[in-house]
Amino acid sequence: MFPNDFLIFLQIILFMFITPGPPRVVIVSHTLNFGINRSVWTALGDISANFCQGILVVFVIGTFLSDNPDILKFLKWAGILYLFFLAYDTYTSRIRLNQPGSKNLKSTFSFYKDGFLVAGLSPKSIIFFGTIFTSFIDFSSNYFIQFLILIFTYVLLDFVTLMIYGFAANKVSIWLKGNPKVLNTISACVLIIIALYIAATQSY
Repeated sequence: MFPNDFLIFLQIILFMFITPGPPRVVIVSHTLNFGINRSVWTALGDISANFCQGILVVFVIGTFLSDNPDILKFLKWAGILYLFFLAYDTYTSRIRLNQPGSKNLKSTFSFYKDGFLVAGLSPKSIIFFGTIFTSFIDFSSNYFIQFLILIFTYVLLDFVTLMIYGFAANKVSIWLKGNPKVLNTISACVLIIIALYIAATQSY
């Protein structure tokens, strides 16, 4: 059976995806500092986390999380701390890369990990899957097929919009790379602002 109100679901997630948030900021930061090819792995890490979140919340721990808000608070602060770490890593990485004879020490897995952890530690995403996402599933019929349609639509559009942010950042980087210190400072400051905004506004 096809999911309930699928067009409304599309409108909701598209609005979510075009709105800047931690995953988009990280994609832009990685693209500016390391190039569009590396940021693809960050996007893949993001959608992998979303896929896992969807499975866990819908089929395993949805009720458990709603009854234990302290877990969401823990995830919130873990995500905030990781954003601060990424801000530091972003601020210092280009300086290391510009040193004579230095090499990019950030591995492909590291880019994937950044995307996975930023998305995976987001209580906002978990709440979305546990509330809004599940409201489009009719559990009285073949809900597994409905889940697959919804989750693959979600991760596909998420990946596409992440890469749109990445390609836009890649165009901007052409004239920003002349001053990498300014570029890194801007990227790190945006990550810190996002972390502070989450700390001040999101409560569970």
